[in-house]
Amino acid sequence: MRKFKIPKNPSSTNKSVRFPNDLIEEVETAIRGTDCTFSAFVVEAVRVALDNLREDEDGGT
Repeated sequence: MRKFKIPKNPSSTNKSVRFPNDLIEEVETAIRGTDCTFSAFVVEAVRVALDNLREDEDGGT
């Protein structure tokens, strides 16, 4: 399984998503003091989640 890394800002397209307030606070705490935006963090988290799903489909754990 791929390890999550806080990403740099990638080029992107705007997409609106609602998050629970407690999750927003946790993400903001995690990225505080880094060169990472909330959006970049979420994009990397989604990439890791999709990789995990593909691994599961391919017979991984």
